[in-house]
Amino acid sequence: MNICMIGAGYVGLVSAACFSEFGWTVTCIDKDRARIEKLQRGEVPIYEPGLDDLLERNLAAKRLTFSCDLGPAIQSADLIFLAVGTPMRRGDGHADLSYVYAAVAELAPHLTRFTVITTKSTVPVGTSREIARRLRELRPDADFAVCSNPEFLREGSAIHDFTHPDRVLVGCDDPRAREIMERVYKPLALRNAPIMFVSPESAELAKYAANAFLAMKISFINEIADLCEEVGANVQEVASAIGKDQRIGEKFLHPGPGYGGSCFPKDVSALIRTAREARSPLSLVEQVQRINDERKISMASRIERAAGGSVRNKTVAVLGVTFKPNTDDMREAPSLVVIPMLQERGATVRVYDPQGRKYGEELLPGVIWCGSSLEAATGADILVVMTEWNEFRALNLKAAKRVMRGDVLVDLRNIYQPRDAIAAGFNYSSIGRPL
Repeated sequence: MNICMIGAGYVGLVSAACFSEFGWTVTCIDKDRARIEKLQRGEVPIYEPGLDDLLERNLAAKRLTFSCDLGPAIQSADLIFLAVGTPMRRGDGHADLSYVYAAVAELAPHLTRFTVITTKSTVPVGTSREIARRLRELRPDADFAVCSNPEFLREGSAIHDFTHPDRVLVGCDDPRAREIMERVYKPLALRNAPIMFVSPESAELAKYAANAFLAMKISFINEIADLCEEVGANVQEVASAIGKDQRIGEKFLHPGPGYGGSCFPKDVSALIRTAREARSPLSLVEQVQRINDERKISMASRIERAAGGSVRNKTVAVLGVTFKPNTDDMREAPSLVVIPMLQERGATVRVYDPQGRKYGEELLPGVIWCGSSLEAATGADILVVMTEWNEFRALNLKAAKRVMRGDVLVDLRNIYQPRDAIAAGFNYSSIGRPL
C-alpha cells in the first residue's frame, strides 16, 4: 500500500515513520524545504524518544521518503493522510482549518483513481463533510472517500502509543474506504488493538471529548490539591485512593502547575467554541479552561510566598521549561506564564532543561540558560521544579543546596519526598502535601 502523509510536523512525522515500520511505502510531504532536506539526511527536527532510529531504519529500507513535490505522491497513493496544523485561531479560539483546506485544494488536481483522504489532524465536527464538499466542487470527476482518523499520541511516548494503541478510531461511511483503513492497520491486529468504525462526526468529536476529559482530570486534581493543603490531607494519597477505582483510573491525577502542550489548550478551546456555535454550551469544560489559566498564574504567587513574600532582587533557578518531560515542545507550557511573571516581579531567572533551550531561548527572553541542574542552582536563592524530567528526580539535593545562596525549594511536580528535601537543608514546599 502506498501512503502519502501531508505534513511533516509532530503527528505527520511519527505517523509516517510508524506506518513505514508496518511495511507500507510512505511519502511524507511538507512545504518547509529546509525541514525536508534535514529529514532526507536522517536528521530529526523534533525530540521524540526512538524516532531517530525509526527514521534511519526505514529511510535505509526505502520504505520512507520525504519530498516537497506533492503531485507524484498523490498520484501513486492509495491513502492520503492530512496531518497539517490546526492551531488555535486568533480572536475566537476556534481551530484554524486554513492549512487543511489549502492542502485539499492542492491535492485535488492530482487525484487519478479511487483514493481515501483521511484527516489525522484534530479537526472540528463537520470537517470531513466539508472536505468532501470542497473536493466535489474542485474535482466532480474524482473518485474518493473522506475519513477521520484522529491520533491519540502522547508526546514522549508517541511511538509506543501508535504501535500499542488502546484503540484505533476511524470515522468512515464508505465501504471501500473502510476496507483500506482495515488493511493499513492490519499489523496492529497481532496485538489485538481494536479498530472502531464510527461516523465521521463521532470520530471528530471523540478526539476533542477525550482531550477535554483528560484536561478536566488534571484541573480536578489541582483543585483537590489546593483543598488538601487547607485541610491537612496528602493529595498523592487521595489521588492513589480514588485512582484505584476503575471507573476513575490512576492516569492524569498528578497535581502540578497546569496543563499545556500542543493539544489540550487548543482542543479545549475549540470544543468550547463548537459547543457554543451549536447552542449547547459545555459549562464544565469552560470551567476547566478557566481553572487551568488561573492555575498557571497562581504558581508565580506560590513561589513568591515560599520565598518570604517577594522575589525582587532574588535569583530563581528553574528546572524544566517544556510542558512535560521527554519532549522539546514549549507550546502553552506553564513556564511561559510563570517565568515572565517572576521576571516582572524583579527576579533573575536561571534555567536548565534537557531539551527546552531549542525553542525556549526565543520564547523566554532574559533568562540565563545553564548546562546542568547544578549550574542553574549555583548562587540561586530559590530552586523551582517546573517539569518532571527523570534526571531531576535523581538530583543530589545536598549538592544542590551547597551551591545555592538560599534554601528555598519549590517542587511544583512533587518529585521529591519532603523528608529528603528537609534533610538536605531545604525550606521545602510542594503541591497538596503536608510537610
